[in-house]
Amino acid sequence: MQLYNFFNSSTSYRVRIAMALKGLDYEYKAVNLRAGEQRSAEYTAFNPGKNVPVLVLDDGTSLSQSMAIIQYLDDTQGGPRLLPAEPLLRARVLELSNIIACDMHPINNLRVLGYLQKELQVSEVQKSAWYRHWIDEGFSAVEALLERYGEGSYCFGDAPTLADCCLVPQVANALRFGCDLGKYPRVMAVYEHCRQQPAFKRAAPSRQPDYIA
Repeated sequence: MQLYNFFNSSTSYRVRIAMALKGLDYEYKAVNLRAGEQRSAEYTAFNPGKNVPVLVLDDGTSLSQSMAIIQYLDDTQGGPRLLPAEPLLRARVLELSNIIACDMHPINNLRVLGYLQKELQVSEVQKSAWYRHWIDEGFSAVEALLERYGEGSYCFGDAPTLADCCLVPQVANALRFGCDLGKYPRVMAVYEHCRQQPAFKRAAPSRQPDYIA
């Protein structure tokens, strides 16, 4: 398999965590988002969404969108189940995951922040305020869910799920942007536990071949 991704992309990071948890090997194909490689004619023909990640299977089939990729891997590959079979727990995992994947990440990703700055001419201060606002909105909801339903070392119990695959990259990005996450102790406890685990370490941005400090 091949994984087209970028070391600092939180959606790519999610998939790398899932693949590491499942013990899956893949060829790393770097797409430099900062240099705009995702907008090249060649890459657009390959992936009209102009984004990462894209997983290419051994038979040449390609899949984009991190949540779809992870669900496909969960349905077809071995290793720990990232989407639990029990209906209510599965729904809880998806509930938390979608706060991050649907409510937080899409309005704070690179192309949205770039549009705010380049097209709408917002200042660096305003862009940072925008980012922090949506981080606080999202993590307030995640913290409340973890307080009500979370237990164990991970988001939901003592084994990682899709929720942890989503939470860790979003926390990492928020910290990189200088957000104060001290008011989210449950979120940070899960993050600190996860980042000490071998699969999460292997998927970390700093461990990727295209890493730029």
